[in-house]
Amino acid sequence: MAAKIKKVSKKVGQPPGTLMHIGNGGTEKAEISLIDYNKDTIVEKKVDSIEECREFKDKSTVTWINIVGLGDLAVIRALGNKFGIHPLVLEDIVNTGQRPKLEDFENYLFIVLKMIFYKDKEGEIETEQVSLIVGPDFVISLQERKGDVFNPLRERIRNGKGSIRKMGSDYLTYTLIDTIIDNYFIVLEKVGEKLEDMEEELVSDPSTETLQAIHRLKREMIYLRKSVWPLREVITRLERGDSLLIKKSSHIYFRDIYDHTIQVMDAIETSREMLTGMLDIYLSSVSNRMNDVMKVLTIIATIFIPLTFIAGIYGMNFEYMPELGWRGAYFVVLFVMLVVGAGMIAYFKNKKWL
Repeated sequence: MAAKIKKVSKKVGQPPGTLMHIGNGGTEKAEISLIDYNKDTIVEKKVDSIEECREFKDKSTVTWINIVGLGDLAVIRALGNKFGIHPLVLEDIVNTGQRPKLEDFENYLFIVLKMIFYKDKEGEIETEQVSLIVGPDFVISLQERKGDVFNPLRERIRNGKGSIRKMGSDYLTYTLIDTIIDNYFIVLEKVGEKLEDMEEELVSDPSTETLQAIHRLKREMIYLRKSVWPLREVITRLERGDSLLIKKSSHIYFRDIYDHTIQVMDAIETSREMLTGMLDIYLSSVSNRMNDVMKVLTIIATIFIPLTFIAGIYGMNFEYMPELGWRGAYFVVLFVMLVVGAGMIAYFKNKKWL
């Protein structure tokens, strides 16, 4: 986060529309893949330049262009020139700190989403910005690094399953957004499993590592909420049909992913409440454990108070102490101390303090 803020600070004073990649990844050459399809045909290939993508721009087909690698600013500039993308949109694409949003430029839509992953080895949530440019017969998706959640969608297009090959770019936009949101449920399910394990650990053996894990997960849930909450507004605008690029027949599909978004928000809020409750459980567990330790120490000290009193009396060096002259006085005092200690232990057990 500090590195990203440092990169943002470099943009201060720059003219609007200045391209400067802010985010993860380097300046490696971007990888461009293309799928051009209609009901009867499909062409899938990797291309070397944006100019090759223009050859597939045909109203009789839908073209999905996926660009991986936002550090290659030459490709981003070429994209803007060939498809008439506004410079401020290009600036938002390479600045991956954007919140989810929708901007309507009449002849195309610009949508920003957050794609999330759960890293099993590290037990952490990872986010990546995905930008969509939606035209009348094309969709351009831009992501920062390799690896996404769109492989099942690609298989559906290849195999012609469902209605995707029969529909337009608006339906492709719906499926892309729906795939991203569906992956939220997978991530939240894994988070829920982690929360269950942490709850059991809190009850049985809480530690400082557990507390650190709770704080780390709580920060991630806050960031996840910030990434998902604005998505509701984006889906609402798509569902209401403010843009002419979204057909009326697709409104019902966007209404469906709006419901999914609400479910994701509910799950996130539930997880946040559970984390807050787990902090209370941790504090209570630590306090209870400390109380148990203090109780044991108090009982031990209480038992030894009268024994110390007896030992203190017979430790005084007075000359005329009749018990000092008895032959069995030492063993009698030990016996008295043993009886007193045993009596106090029995009393504590009767009171259920032990």
